[in-house]
Amino acid sequence: MDIEGYSLPDIEGTIFALECIIPSLPRFGRRRAHYLISLWKWRFDHYIRTGSKEQLDESILHLVEAQLLSVKPTADSIELFNVLVKTLFLRLDKFKQPDDVESCVKYLRYLRNQRCQLEVGVGIPHEYVTLNLVRALYIRVELNTGDIKEDIREMTTLCRELLNSDISGSVLESHLLSLTKAVWETLDILPMEEVLDPLIECFREANLRLPYSDCFSLTLARLLYDRFEKNYSIIDSEEAITTLKKIPTFPSDLPQDLRSQFQDLPLLWVATISYRRFAVFHMPEYLEEATFHLRVSLSSASRDHPLRPKISELLASLTEQRAMEFGVEEGRYRHPDVHKLPSLSSLAASITDPNSSISNEQWDQHYGALDSMILTNDLAEIEESIKYCRLVLASIHCVPSVEHRYHLYLYVVLGYLLLRAFRRTGKLECIDESISVIRDGLKTYEAPDERVQLAFVALVSLSTRISLHQREDDVDEMIQLIASITSDDTRMMPSYRFRFLCRWAIEALNLGHPSVMDAFENLFKVMQDTLSYAPTLESQHHRLVSMRLGFQDLPLCYASYQIDKGQPGKAIETLERGRALLWSEMRDFRTSTDQLRAVDPTLAAEFEAINRDLEQVTMSMAPCGNMETESIKVEDSWTTDPFSHLVAKQRQVLDDRKKLISRIRALPNFRNFLEPPSFDVLCSAALCGPVIIINHCKWRCDILVLFRDSLSLITTTRDFDRLAIELGDRLVKARKDYRLESKQYERTLRSVLKGLYELVGKPVIEELCKMKIPEQSRVWWCPTSVFCHLPLHAMGPIPSDDGVTRYFSDLYIPSYTPTLSALIASRKPQAEGQTFAKPSILLVAQPESLKHAIHEIWAIQHLTTTVTSLISKNATPSSVVEGLRHHQFSHFVCHGNLEEGNPFNASFKLSGGMQLTLLEIVRSRLPTAEFAFLSACHTAELTEESISDEALHLTAAVQYCGFRSVVGTMWAMADEDGQDLAEDFYKSILSSDEPGVPYYERSARALRDAVKKLRSKKVPLERWVNYVHYGA
Repeated sequence: MDIEGYSLPDIEGTIFALECIIPSLPRFGRRRAHYLISLWKWRFDHYIRTGSKEQLDESILHLVEAQLLSVKPTADSIELFNVLVKTLFLRLDKFKQPDDVESCVKYLRYLRNQRCQLEVGVGIPHEYVTLNLVRALYIRVELNTGDIKEDIREMTTLCRELLNSDISGSVLESHLLSLTKAVWETLDILPMEEVLDPLIECFREANLRLPYSDCFSLTLARLLYDRFEKNYSIIDSEEAITTLKKIPTFPSDLPQDLRSQFQDLPLLWVATISYRRFAVFHMPEYLEEATFHLRVSLSSASRDHPLRPKISELLASLTEQRAMEFGVEEGRYRHPDVHKLPSLSSLAASITDPNSSISNEQWDQHYGALDSMILTNDLAEIEESIKYCRLVLASIHCVPSVEHRYHLYLYVVLGYLLLRAFRRTGKLECIDESISVIRDGLKTYEAPDERVQLAFVALVSLSTRISLHQREDDVDEMIQLIASITSDDTRMMPSYRFRFLCRWAIEALNLGHPSVMDAFENLFKVMQDTLSYAPTLESQHHRLVSMRLGFQDLPLCYASYQIDKGQPGKAIETLERGRALLWSEMRDFRTSTDQLRAVDPTLAAEFEAINRDLEQVTMSMAPCGNMETESIKVEDSWTTDPFSHLVAKQRQVLDDRKKLISRIRALPNFRNFLEPPSFDVLCSAALCGPVIIINHCKWRCDILVLFRDSLSLITTTRDFDRLAIELGDRLVKARKDYRLESKQYERTLRSVLKGLYELVGKPVIEELCKMKIPEQSRVWWCPTSVFCHLPLHAMGPIPSDDGVTRYFSDLYIPSYTPTLSALIASRKPQAEGQTFAKPSILLVAQPESLKHAIHEIWAIQHLTTTVTSLISKNATPSSVVEGLRHHQFSHFVCHGNLEEGNPFNASFKLSGGMQLTLLEIVRSRLPTAEFAFLSACHTAELTEESISDEALHLTAAVQYCGFRSVVGTMWAMADEDGQDLAEDFYKSILSSDEPGVPYYERSARALRDAVKKLRSKKVPLERWVNYVHYGA
């Protein structure tokens, strides 16, 4: 019935009539429900016309009664619930009655449940109900009428569901804003630890689905920061900072009611989070990073910018903290709003007057003036500031009361201002004067820490002029300056020294300067100190990642330089020193002391004890950021912060260890104790077969083949670098763009294998033939850079006369090693002597979510050797580690997890959600371990964010903790291959007749043969290429 044509009196008459009829109808029945719904319609129309709350209230009561008459869920009753909810929302929006929001939540939850159960379509999209439930829950949070944390948790679950639906972006965004508002309205007043994890995942997904929304990025950053404050995870703080850096100063998509909360966050939070990281970890680079970001914010803000006072105040606070923590007064910032600055001419006059006495407050004004100068972007202000600095410098020698630190900082600021003026105007005289000013400062100040401040400006100015004129004297001056400020007696944080040395190495290499060798040798000397400045494996990895742009390729570049100079042996030493730094550090902690014990048992015992202490400290922080310091005692503790205890302990142990190493090196025949291995030592890696090292560098690329008693150099074409990168990028892109079982991915992988053969395989095979290495010999790959991600073992097909398709693994038995030292270590005899008896096997399996795992388990349990099974609930992290200690072989059948950006969280998934992480594996000492088969996904995979040459994956971790040979997977594996592959592998390894060859040394051939059988079944390329062998 169309009500619109009726007048108000007609409507009121109809309402009266219906009110008279309904009481006479049976209490239960469809007719009564039908009349109640009609009465609702007439009353609701009356409300629409008159705004009468009484009519709205009565209409809702009629709907509720009609709904109660429904005996069971039907399409009509579901539709009636929907109408009731709409009407309640209308009254809720208009009159904010708490009872209405409770009813809405209850009815919408009911609708969601019924909608999922009903098989008939009722015309109400499931997403529509979900959207309204999010809205209702937000209103309940706003009115504070329910359990706020549980409401937010439910909203989060609903929003994640919506993010994975096909709902339009605009509708999704508007309802996600409800969750955003709920978060910001409650985060500061309620403890939200229980819901932080799902909230973070939700807003991560929102960022992916709606990347244009800065509002959700800000919320994600806030949540990550809050979680960082709870668990001190470096990963959370880094993600928060990265997220914030992508947001403009004033996000354009903020709702009006959130702008006052949001507008200052992008400018301030990067610095705030960096500062908090410094406060937690007491790592100086975080304080420097925070100061840098605030200076950048201040320089980008005009003098009347509303945020300038706040930024200025926080910068003053940070530099105050810097002075308190480290006693560094240089660069200290004085808040200009605290000390109102006189004009520059007045300031200049106060210093140049020899009869004037300058108070501390006046010095504060001068410092404030210098700081405000260095941050300005306005050309007129830059030029005025340059005049002030020139005037003061010209007459300052006449003023005996001039403050030392001010004088030094004046040189720094003037040099920097002139550099800024050159960049704004292009006038060469500005850059010339900048260099001249800094030279005068360097002549005036000889203390190393003072020269460091001047050197930062000098290096930038000299580099700028070198890029313009290539003046040889500028190059020499820059190199000499870096050499002087990075000398051993310079009081400089290791990270600063390291950056200067990287700059020296890069510039010397670029310009062909004769100091290239000195630069790199100095760089390598401080490399380990720079790394160990961070106390834990996680923070050391973080430092490596932060330094990767400046350092990652430098060892490869230096090796290329050495090869170019005819020193391939030295190049191999360089590659060994500059790769897998974390594994090398950890391997040093477990250095054999057998020879030392024979000479000095007491010293050997001391060294073993201190290595255990240092290893405990280095591994004492779990990847999630939890501090595990209960068993660590710190002498002379200077703070109650747990991480600072860790830092203090590590500094203490490192110092003691250095002294102990000096004592050991003083012994006869121990002069080279713990020194990097020489080329002669590294050659022993090739005792059982050649090792192929690919050095990939933009300067030149080479393939080095290390034999037992010789070294071959295979030079490459000029486009080798480009082609290698293209192959890597093509494979990564295909893995992202296509399903792994798709024909497109198969074609891409096939083309990559073919390209690898043309680029690497063909010249290597030719060299092996030339050196008379017979087919079916063992060979090892030791790749660098992009080749760490590429399946070198499966290159091909290789052209043949008989038409048979062959790949590299058909001609030779390939293995990998992250470094030559790791391969050498895998062959060292066991302390209790080598055994050739059939090995016992530990089977670790989690079959619940792996469809075919039960068949693989059965195959392992029926092998002709002793098998101990840890399956499902019996496989806990502790039981697995304990089992590993008592078995020679181990076989894992479970999921492997890989976490982007956090390699120490890579893990094997065990029962009940428990995980055996990479870090827990590394902690283990496994004296009897020989071989591990990791039948799980991603066990030898490097993520895109990983540092390729560090080899931080589960396979390398298993090898490090004692296993001599390991089978892993480059990517995800198909569990249906597990049974046949395992059966063929163990049949080969356990039945082969190779007298005097340990069983673990038979694993590479056994894997090659098992994969060959798998390949013969015509499985997709990905499935057989996936398997790799590491170690002996």
